[in-house]
Amino acid sequence: MKVLIIEDEQMLNNIIAKRLKLESMIVDQCFNGEDGLDYISTSSYDVIVMDIMMPKMDGHAVVQQMREEGNKTPVLFLTAKDTLEDKVSGLNLGADDYLVKPFEFDELIARIYALARRGRNQATEDIIAGPLRINQKSRSVLRNEEPITLTAKEFDLLFYLASNQNIVLSRQQILDHVWEYDYESYSNLIDVYIKDLRKKVDTDETKKLIQTVRGVGYVFRTEE
Repeated sequence: MKVLIIEDEQMLNNIIAKRLKLESMIVDQCFNGEDGLDYISTSSYDVIVMDIMMPKMDGHAVVQQMREEGNKTPVLFLTAKDTLEDKVSGLNLGADDYLVKPFEFDELIARIYALARRGRNQATEDIIAGPLRINQKSRSVLRNEEPITLTAKEFDLLFYLASNQNIVLSRQQILDHVWEYDYESYSNLIDVYIKDLRKKVDTDETKKLIQTVRGVGYVFRTEE
C-alpha cells in the first residue's frame, strides 16, 4: 500500500511516516499543500493523509482541486479542527474520513486500511488507455476487445502506467509502487518487464503506447 502524508508539522509527519513504514506501507512525505498537489499529479496513492491548516495551500483547497480534476484517491483529514462544522465542511469538499488530533496511531492505521479497502472496492470501472481496456477488479486486459494474458506483475506494471497516462514516471517511482524495491538493487528489473509487456500489449508498429524517456523512465502515451 502506498500512502502520501501532507502535514506541515515536520516532527509529526516523520513520526507518522515511521509508524506506517512499520506496517510495510510505502510512504511519501511533503509539508505543504502545493507540494502535495505536485506529488499527487506525478504518482498514484492508495490513501492520502492530509492536514487542513497548512502553508501555501490548505487541505480544503487541495482536496477540492483533486476532486475537480477527477482524482478519487481516498483522503483522510488529520487535523486539530474538531467542530461539527469543520467536519461537515471537509467531508462536503470531498474528504473520505476525518480524524482529530491528538489521535491514537492504532486508530489512524485502522482508518487507512479501511479507506484503502473502500478505494479498491470502488475501482470497478474500466481504464480506457488507447486501444486497451483494463479492469482492476477482474485483472483483465483487452486490446481492441481481444483478451491479453499477462502475469501478475505485468498487470500491476501496466495498470500503474495506464493509471498515469501521459505522465512520465521515473524508474524509482515504478519500483516503489509495483515492487517496493530500491532502484539501485534492481536497476534492470523494470527494463526486462517493460520489454516483455511491450511484446504483449504494444503491437502497433505505427504508434507505441509505452515510451522510454531517456535518462528518466517511462510514460504511457495516449496523447500526441
